[in-house]
Amino acid sequence: MQTLKMSYKKLWKLLIDREMKKSDLRKAAGISSSSLAKLGKDENVTTDVLLRICEALECGLYDIAETVPNGKAAE
Repeated sequence: MQTLKMSYKKLWKLLIDREMKKSDLRKAAGISSSSLAKLGKDENVTTDVLLRICEALECGLYDIAETVPNGKAAE
């Protein structure tokens, strides 16, 4: 059985499309710098953080995150 991990590549693409910086997202969603750093490393964050981002960007979870096989980047 292969393990999965989260990829937030979709989130970074969405920010580019909306011409937002990571610091803009942090302020709009009310998340901490450490949570933003974890997202940048595709590390686990709480569902609360993900929901705040979805609310701030007016999007769904699948618009910002996806699961990928561990050790491979999302395409």
